[in-house]
Amino acid sequence: MNAEFINPFITALLNVFSTMAQTELTPGKPQKKNDDVAGGDISGLIGMVGDNIQGSLSISFDEGLVLEVMHKMLGEKPTSLNADVKDMVGELTNMICGGAKNELSQKGYEFGMATPMVVSGKNHTVNHQVDGKKLMMPFIHKTGKLYLEMCFNK
Repeated sequence: MNAEFINPFITALLNVFSTMAQTELTPGKPQKKNDDVAGGDISGLIGMVGDNIQGSLSISFDEGLVLEVMHKMLGEKPTSLNADVKDMVGELTNMICGGAKNELSQKGYEFGMATPMVVSGKNHTVNHQVDGKKLMMPFIHKTGKLYLEMCFNK
């Protein structure tokens, strides 16, 4: 997988969490992913389709981290993964993908974005539905981990 595709998503993720949730994440080491089991307790998934690229992005949160982000962004401190948390995960997924889309369009990669889907539960799966290699990159925070997964046909 090409760093030209990956880096805009990492940059967008760090920017969204820093500006919108006043949350600094520490990037871990990227690695290939060979299964569909999500790393966290709740995941946002979005598909991307263009003339010269197809892909998908998922962001999977540990419950502790997503509840902390909800508290920092909206001032609410839910005790479980309720409907408001799911809505926020979908919106964060959309913002991160949108930020990366802007940067990639400047490099000649145009694509449309689907509406994000949110899945939750212990050991839930995320199916990227793109014929390509999957990359997973962990991010660490004191309240939990976040896992960024990307899959592109290039």
